[in-house]
Amino acid sequence: MGAHRIIFANEKGGSGKSTSAVHTAVALAAKGHKVAALDLDTRQRTLGRYLDNRAAFAARDGLTLPMPSYDTFDPAKSVSIVDRMNILADGADFLIVDTPGRDDDYVRDAIGTADTLVTPINDSFVDLDLIGQVDPERYTIRRPSFYAELIWDARKARARTDGGTVDWVVLRNRLQHLEARNMRRVASALAELSKRVGFRVIPGLSERVIYRELFPKGLTLLDIAHLGDVGIGHVAARQELREMVSGLELPAPRLAMAS
Repeated sequence: MGAHRIIFANEKGGSGKSTSAVHTAVALAAKGHKVAALDLDTRQRTLGRYLDNRAAFAARDGLTLPMPSYDTFDPAKSVSIVDRMNILADGADFLIVDTPGRDDDYVRDAIGTADTLVTPINDSFVDLDLIGQVDPERYTIRRPSFYAELIWDARKARARTDGGTVDWVVLRNRLQHLEARNMRRVASALAELSKRVGFRVIPGLSERVIYRELFPKGLTLLDIAHLGDVGIGHVAARQELREMVSGLELPAPRLAMAS
């Protein structure tokens, strides 16, 4: 049960949550870590379908690609979400969980086990409203939102249960399409809110067509040898990905430290 658990959670859709989760899983696997992934979105199953496509592409072309083991949680089965996570985590260095864009008991249970909680948001006040209400005149934080309070309660419960701490990371995605003044206002509001509710802010992935184009083959920006002709945009996007994973500040796997 020693896997470091990384939960990607956001109640709003369209934040790049599944894309960030898949790329993180593959990036860690590419470093030689044993990675397991669980998709909690039984209906859309974006992470699961992405990795299905990856496995099919590798098999069709006779390739060996860095690949996490993965599964989709089925609430119709008798195994609880925590038990399913424990099974996947056994023997893994990292367990990555991609949650649906809604609030339900399964998501809350998964968040309650997190070592690192990642909340991707689009860099806008619409998405910022998920974690904090903003004053429309001064662009300052009025109060933390229901979601921020939910995370706060989950972190307190985790501390009571096993003394564990949760590193909450807010991932600022899609930075490049915003007017500069608005971007600064969002950054200022996030900085203010981070001090009040205790999260870190790191840059994420920009809005790029390449992410949508990679999905059918299940490839990531780390599979550049299999992407054909690549331009400077691909190289820049790959660097963004590496900086995002580095910004998560994940620990060295416990098994590696013991060896």
